[in-house]
Amino acid sequence: MDDKKTLSDALKGRVGRRSVLKAGAAGAAGSMFLPGAARVAMAEDKKPIGNWPAGVEGDSVFIGLTVDLTGPYSAQGAEQQRGYELAAEQLNAGSDEIKKISPLTKKGVLGKTVKLGVADAETKPNTAVQAATRFMHDNKAMVITGSTSSAVAIALQKVCDRERTIYLPAISGSNETTGVDCQRYGFRLCYYAYPACKAIAPVLAKNLGKDRKAAYLVPDYTYGHTTYDSMKEFTEKEGWTTVTEQVHPLGAKDYSSFLINIANSNADTLVVIAYGADAANAIKQAKQFGLLDKMQIVIPYMSAFLEKEIGAEVMQGVYAASGFWWTLEDKYPIAKDFVSAYEKKHNAKPRDSAYIAYLTLTLWADAVERAGTFYPPDVIKAYEAGVVRQGPVGDVTFRAGDHQGVINFPIVRGKKPADMKNPDDYFEVVSVIDGKTALPDLGVLGCKLGAYV
Repeated sequence: MDDKKTLSDALKGRVGRRSVLKAGAAGAAGSMFLPGAARVAMAEDKKPIGNWPAGVEGDSVFIGLTVDLTGPYSAQGAEQQRGYELAAEQLNAGSDEIKKISPLTKKGVLGKTVKLGVADAETKPNTAVQAATRFMHDNKAMVITGSTSSAVAIALQKVCDRERTIYLPAISGSNETTGVDCQRYGFRLCYYAYPACKAIAPVLAKNLGKDRKAAYLVPDYTYGHTTYDSMKEFTEKEGWTTVTEQVHPLGAKDYSSFLINIANSNADTLVVIAYGADAANAIKQAKQFGLLDKMQIVIPYMSAFLEKEIGAEVMQGVYAASGFWWTLEDKYPIAKDFVSAYEKKHNAKPRDSAYIAYLTLTLWADAVERAGTFYPPDVIKAYEAGVVRQGPVGDVTFRAGDHQGVINFPIVRGKKPADMKNPDDYFEVVSVIDGKTALPDLGVLGCKLGAYV
């Protein structure tokens, strides 16, 4: 299906509705009988934009979640939903945990109850866009959030920018999300390919050596290609040699042809850029082929639950970058709050998918509270102000120039099964990366933000 045609068709009804709204507001100027939305708009001397002010006229505000509940990234999508739900629950209760991150929050967001709607994005851009469009049209969503696939995130970011609705990816590892495809109405909090690869490369060189020969498994879409480009760049600066790049389709089941090529490449390091179920399937098949007996695994951008899917024995000694690991609660009090609340609600340790969803929604609430309004351009400017908050892994903020989150993240190494203190104790944290130092300079990735209105 043609994605551009689908997006265009989805927007036709919206454009028509906006035209009617503008004409109606103009014709009714000065009337005592203006509808509530127009009265609010005139009172604030701001024209309606996106779903403002209609989306916040009542006592609640609607957030549309587009999460992958089926497809190769379904485990990560389901955990994102749990993270969003925990954040909404705490926001609506005015909990102390939320106030440590968003100190202006009282109960709800600007006194309004946060309501969530959930749709399965299926790891497909078209499906995600259709779901987001329904949320914006039918539910007057003020925010769309959620993603694991960068192809999904980039598609959603573009349609939400055109609809003047704030979009917040959850996980999106491609350099392009806040690079060439950045949008004024999009903000990505999570770390991504460039900082992950820049951070892990010197750790690998120090611990594994500078003369490694690397073979890559690369999913064939924007996340895979940009992660490969960044990993190749930074490992080769450390002295590594790239011997083969095996590009596979998203959702592949059989990796035998790619693994045969890797086996014949004389590589001593297998760099798995594949994510989610793809990563698990690829590594399991690599073990069956006997590749892991002679090759070191490296994962520059690790998906939640991979350690459970492939097992501690295979994961031991593996170096990986991750958005979060639960033992950071030993170092950061806010991480301890988050882990405790999540474990109490779900009887499980949280992974980075839940963590980034939780923090994304909380920081949106903080931006709204600081703006003192849900008016989208003012909320965007609150994000762009660069206010630093305390998150579960230290300081967190956003850059005004590309809307990229400045966020710390860990490099981890898989423990030996005998060293695990409990069934979830898979990793030791090798280092916590300063997110600010790992980011590229502004402009390097080609971001040019559009207009506010």
